Amino acid sequence: MKSNKRIVPKAQFKFQNILQRLLKEPILYIEFLELLNEATDTFYETPELEFELLLSNGLPLEFDGDFVFLKTTRTPINEQTFCIVDIETNGGSAKKGYQIIELGAVKYKNGQIIDKFESLVYAKEIPQYVQEVTKINLKMLENAPRLEKVLQEFKVFLEDDVFVAHDIKFDYTFISDSFEKFHLGKLLNRKICSIDLAKRTIESEKYGLSFLKEQLNINVDNHHRAYYDALTTAIVFEKSLSNIDNLKIKTVEDLIAFSKSDNIINNHKKENKNV
Repeated sequence: MKSNKRIVPKAQFKFQNILQRLLKEPILYIEFLELLNEATDTFYETPELEFELLLSNGLPLEFDGDFVFLKTTRTPINEQTFCIVDIETNGGSAKKGYQIIELGAVKYKNGQIIDKFESLVYAKEIPQYVQEVTKINLKMLENAPRLEKVLQEFKVFLEDDVFVAHDIKFDYTFISDSFEKFHLGKLLNRKICSIDLAKRTIESEKYGLSFLKEQLNINVDNHHRAYYDALTTAIVFEKSLSNIDNLKIKTVEDLIAFSKSDNIINNHKKENKNV
């Protein structure tokens, strides 16, 4: 009897292959371990430890009997906790030696802010232009906690919630790279870019946070401060959720897929003008 499993050469097999499979169907735990053992981008030698690392890094895995599944494929949007994050940094990349100088986040679930995280971070240098934009200066950071401590606390706060940010690539990558620098793993949380979601749910000429804040009459002060921008992003995110079709977009993975879809409002407007 032939096996239905497709053999992927070890040189090509990555964890991303497993994730794509999980997005479609649960995987028998024994097979899941076998797949981890075949992957070339794992950290530990044993698949059991690698599985625990995935959980530690925020991948929302759960068991259903002998099967492993991705919780976000089953979780309704109103039952999901979203961690909405913003950071201020003294440069463009953690890999180039720059660091977070402020980290703010709010946890949002079913129309409510249920928790918050806010911390300045000690730093030795802040470029003048960053000080002008953020109003954060070195004096303010003298007694702030060190970056490693803030990251450790934030990792505990984040858990396996869905990570949301206004420009997800920057915030998610910077935090993940910072985690790795201090041997705290990396981010594997499912993620949503609130800019991408807004482009599919909110009519606007521009989608920068300051522009949406004004257009939607969001009354939050202190723009370019991490916690307050995270709070503003949460309101934009809530507005986006209120505009989606709940009949078609039910689970968290439905929402993630929709945020990456071709349903961009301004593109449809251009198409209609050309008809």
